[in-house]
This record gives sequence, C-alpha cells and structure tokens, in this order.
Amino acid sequence: MSHPAVSRAVTLRDGTAVRLRPIGPEDKRLLIDAFERLSEKSRYRRFFTTLPELSPGALTYFTEVDHSNHEAIIAIDPKSGRAVGVARYIRVSEDPEAAEVAVVVVDDWQGRGIGRALLTRLTNRARREGISRFLAVVQADNRDAMSLLAGFANSTREREGSILELAVEIPRRRGIGAELARLLRAAAAGAISHSPRHSGARSRQSSRHAARRHGSNDQLKGP
Repeated sequence: MSHPAVSRAVTLRDGTAVRLRPIGPEDKRLLIDAFERLSEKSRYRRFFTTLPELSPGALTYFTEVDHSNHEAIIAIDPKSGRAVGVARYIRVSEDPEAAEVAVVVVDDWQGRGIGRALLTRLTNRARREGISRFLAVVQADNRDAMSLLAGFANSTREREGSILELAVEIPRRRGIGAELARLLRAAAAGAISHSPRHSGARSRQSSRHAARRHGSNDQLKGP
C-alpha cells in the first residue's frame, strides 16, 4: 500500500504550522497517543460510548488503508512530532460514488482550523478517486446540531431509531463547499459520526458489525 502523496505543510488561521500526509501502518503509535489525549466527552462523541482504548484490530483498520476505497489523512505537529487530527473516508461498497466521512481533532488543538484543513485535503483525494458525496451519521436528538443542519439541500434518512444518515454532495472542482463547512460546525456540537464499512463485497450490515467489534466508529468532529 503506497502513499498517494507526500507530506504537505499547512498554516492554520492562528499562524501555527502543521503537516498533512496520508496515514500509514507506521502511525499506530501516533494514533494511540492522540486517542489518549481525547477527553471523555470527545471519546463519547467519537464512538457514541466512552471507549477506554483502541483495540489492535482498530489500529490495523485505521492505519493499513488502501488510499482509494479507504483513505485517511493525518495532521502532525512538526514541533512535537505528535498527531493532532485525522480525517478519513470509507467508500460504500454498494454505492462506489459515496463514502462515509469522519474528522477528529485532539482537544487541545480544536478551534484552530485543523478540521477544515484535513477535510479539504480529504475532499480533494475523494474527487480524484471518483467519490461525489460524503455520508455522515447524525444524532437526531441533539437540538443544537440539528438546528445547524436545518435546510440541508441533501436528503436524510432514519437509521437505528434516533440516528439519521446525512448525504452531502462534494463540490465538483475544489474546496469543501458551504454544506460540508456546515457539517463541520454541526460536528462541533457533538452530533456527527460514521460507522466505517470494510470496502469490497461485504454487505452494509456485516461490515458495520465488524467495524464495531474493532471499536472503529469514528467521529466527524469540528475544527
């Protein structure tokens, strides 16, 4: 599994520099460290439960990706060498132009624009791989987030009681567009997640169960 692009420096809105690059198998320790720096609240928003640690299966799933059906971009603080955020998409096997999306930023780096930088880079990768829309799961009982999502042009559908799945079209040419930006703001209210599915021939249900066994529900969390 080769990386599709080299590391790229990005300057955040507060002037801080980070480096963005595709994730790789060598990043397992970085993910463990980043997970340990998530607050209990952030872990709950990310996994819909207070997961104590990432399992070996989850670490493999998150880092050993094919960079086409499953892509992940990691943000690194060049001063410390630590991971500060990750964005990923996972293509839906039954609908190859759709992918589930997630962004997570460690607590002490939130509010600085990392989420947007990661999502922009991930969206560019998705376009090149033929993906035209992102899917995210919404906790429908979160009033603050749902008010931010009111009037979305794209449809939602119920899934597992109070959980809704939201489809957001990717702009054809560049950037993340207004609706993906709104999705990031809703994520900051703690309502957006996704259930990664293994690409390939697995069904939606069986792949979702496999991801849950690995503890691999991921959260789209605001910058």
